[in-house]
Amino acid sequence: MGDDRLFALQRRERVMEELRRHGAVRVRDLAKVLGVSELTIRRDIGTLAGCGLLTKVHGGATLPTALERGGTAAAGRRPRPAATAFTIGMVVPSLDFYWPPIVGGARAAAAALGVQIQLRGSSYDQAEDRRQISRLIAAQQVQGLLLAPNLEGDGVDEMIDWIGNLPVPTILVERQTPDWTPTPRQLEWVRSDHALGLEMAVRHLYEHGHRRMGLVLSKGSPTSAHLSVGWQRVCAELGLRAEFVVRETVALNVPGHREIISRILARCRRHRTTALIVHSDPDAISIAQYLAEQGVTIPGDMAMVSYDDEVAQLAEPAMTAVRPPKGRVGRVAVDMMVSRLIEGKRRPAQRVLILPELVIRNSSVTSSGQIWTTPAADTAPYG
Repeated sequence: MGDDRLFALQRRERVMEELRRHGAVRVRDLAKVLGVSELTIRRDIGTLAGCGLLTKVHGGATLPTALERGGTAAAGRRPRPAATAFTIGMVVPSLDFYWPPIVGGARAAAAALGVQIQLRGSSYDQAEDRRQISRLIAAQQVQGLLLAPNLEGDGVDEMIDWIGNLPVPTILVERQTPDWTPTPRQLEWVRSDHALGLEMAVRHLYEHGHRRMGLVLSKGSPTSAHLSVGWQRVCAELGLRAEFVVRETVALNVPGHREIISRILARCRRHRTTALIVHSDPDAISIAQYLAEQGVTIPGDMAMVSYDDEVAQLAEPAMTAVRPPKGRVGRVAVDMMVSRLIEGKRRPAQRVLILPELVIRNSSVTSSGQIWTTPAADTAPYG
């Protein structure tokens, strides 16, 4: 086999690796990652699509959906979008930071299946959620809904009951209802398994010798409840102390963030903490910058893991992070909805958890591969 052929195979394996990781990829991004021309990437995508390994979409590619794999692909022919022209409404609480990859994954899956997405931005407010959902229903253009409503605080039971009685099928995205809800049909949902993602971070730090860890949760985030569950569970399994949990927002744009971080650092000293897990990236970067100002080295004095991996790689040093499968969540939500619309009540209700990924960078592992031992009180780091 010639070198050119070998390099092409390696490049296409990398394309598939990126596709499996993100659920959808763009030609422009792949060209930058692989250091080749966009024309080369388009040719690779065409070759892989011809083998039924991916689906070409405008400007990129997506993974074949379950519907495609069960149809023409099973007969050895190229998969093709479904002929049924559904329109799916999608209401998310924000159009920045966490949600664009989820929306992108949903749109990629919709393009592959030949369906339309009508997107509405809401806020973390139940009244606004109802307003946007009601607008979609009133327009009578959508056959199903993907929703991420606010299920925190007062009025949650009424909100769940209202959603459960909507006239079109509904799937919750990055939200979860109680196991049993008194609605005509049990609501379906798909979300990231944040509790297991948190466990991945703790076990990674544990494997590198850390026995005294702390968890900083972003105040008011729906993700925090799941992270707390994972923290308590893994600490119990590993025999670790679980009381060091802080619920504060300490991003650089938060007034008084330096004072809050100073109090967290003082608590680290008292507990002889050697590792912190922080949700989310802006908060982790803010803490890392403050530690650097205080002469605390990362990971030498304090190992850090961020939860989200939106901008964790921009930290100094680059931050180890748990990456929720956002694009995949959006794709699976659309797959589930199209399956529901095609099969109707014949398809059993589904509730899907998707595992995050731990991306290891320089903030949690020293270049020498140092294994931590908990220091004595009089030799604690940054003391």
